[in-house]
Amino acid sequence: MAEQSVVPSVRTLLGRADLRLNLVGSPEQQPDGDLDRPVRWVHSSDLIDPTPFLSDEVVLLTTGRQFEEDEDPAADVDGYVRRLVGRGVLALGFGAGVVRPGVPEPLAEACARHGLVLFEVPYRTPFIAVARANAEAVAAQAYERRSWALSAQRAISLAALRPDGLARTLMELGHQLDTWVGLYDAAGVLLREHPTHALSPAVSAAVDAEAEAVLRRGARAASAITVEGEPFTLQTLGRGGRLRGVLAIGSAELDQEGRGVVTSVIAMAGLAMEQQEGLQRARSRIQAGVVELLLGGHTTLARSVARELTTPLPTGPVQIALAEGAGRTLAIAEWLELYAADHGGEVFAGRTGNDLMLVVAEGSPAPAEVSSRFDTRVGLSEPFAYAEVVTAVEQARAALHAAGDGLLPFRDRRARGVLDSPSADALTVARAALAPLREHDAQTGSDLTRTLRVFLENDGSHEATGRALAVHRHTVRARIQAAQRLLGVDLASFPARAELWASFRATDD
Repeated sequence: MAEQSVVPSVRTLLGRADLRLNLVGSPEQQPDGDLDRPVRWVHSSDLIDPTPFLSDEVVLLTTGRQFEEDEDPAADVDGYVRRLVGRGVLALGFGAGVVRPGVPEPLAEACARHGLVLFEVPYRTPFIAVARANAEAVAAQAYERRSWALSAQRAISLAALRPDGLARTLMELGHQLDTWVGLYDAAGVLLREHPTHALSPAVSAAVDAEAEAVLRRGARAASAITVEGEPFTLQTLGRGGRLRGVLAIGSAELDQEGRGVVTSVIAMAGLAMEQQEGLQRARSRIQAGVVELLLGGHTTLARSVARELTTPLPTGPVQIALAEGAGRTLAIAEWLELYAADHGGEVFAGRTGNDLMLVVAEGSPAPAEVSSRFDTRVGLSEPFAYAEVVTAVEQARAALHAAGDGLLPFRDRRARGVLDSPSADALTVARAALAPLREHDAQTGSDLTRTLRVFLENDGSHEATGRALAVHRHTVRARIQAAQRLLGVDLASFPARAELWASFRATDD
């Protein structure tokens, strides 16, 4: 961004070779930062107390005539300097050769004692030349700032016309201001930031909390905070009582031109978010339709519709995640669209009932990101082909029902067993528990499932099982050992037998 200050500093004036101003003392001896503080105006006065006629951030020029009329010049000089510092005068210029040939020693000592920058104005340099030089610098830098503001607004307007204009606008604003900017939705969720991950976790959490606090007030407002020495300004988007979000900027107070650029972005972002909410609701309904097509077994049609939304379904095998229904469903869906754009077809999301269903590529971190970022419960299925998506949804729902906080994969839910399942989930868990036996029987023509069921019905007796199945007890023993290997259990254990028996009963096999 162009220089924020629209006025020259004391150092700028001292650097003008044509003025021939001489700093009293070395730059290192001056109070920290005083040489670089902005100068709003240059004024001249020989009053012993000019402070009633001065404003802050001025440079005062004097010939020192006021000190010649007092009986105790040294004492009066000290009080004079003290009054100037108290009024906010940035520097004092002493006109040499008018009353005295140079800067009086008592004045130099008083300025050093009270921390006031002091410089000498040569006799041949009129005070009006110093004031004119400052005014010209102010005008030049103000013109530069206005030119920057016009250029910045033009660049931001062009960015707004590009695909995903809101994200591009935010990126361009961050580039123009050369700082971090973030956009929060109406629920206080950070939707976009530029540059990404530029804030430390502690700073990010503090800005998030302030955005939520501003939104809770429900009225249009601005806020300023400082976190770990970093200043931030926040401004709500939208009308009072119908706020659309918050724009956060990692910057100290902006000048008039900077505020003008930010104001234009606020207007565009507020309108874009208003329009985007309507579009997102329409997209949400179409995405919900894609989910219904998947659940109805119409995978080909679902893929076709998803491609038209520019968010294709991931290639199989896939996992299904269900995010707990909440008021943030639209915010989650919007964030997932950005995530999908960055991760090339890794995730598709659509509403089902009161929950949000995610179709993700196997091993995708998206479900964990949703759970963490939006502080919501998520159930995650095991990997499946699209033909088995209904089973995957059942697993995800069973995991969601059992999730405490955060993400719960179905494999962890399954490990708890059928006996620890609510009746609504027991069938899903039981089917998953017996699936390895059924798949093995289907592929090899073996009879492990029925053998295990009869084995459990006969209290684990190989002899009784053999009689019931009309096979030798050694055959029973071999089948049971094969079943143990497939299921990963020890059937000598009572809890393992109880779980499997409950699974058979739940599936009514």
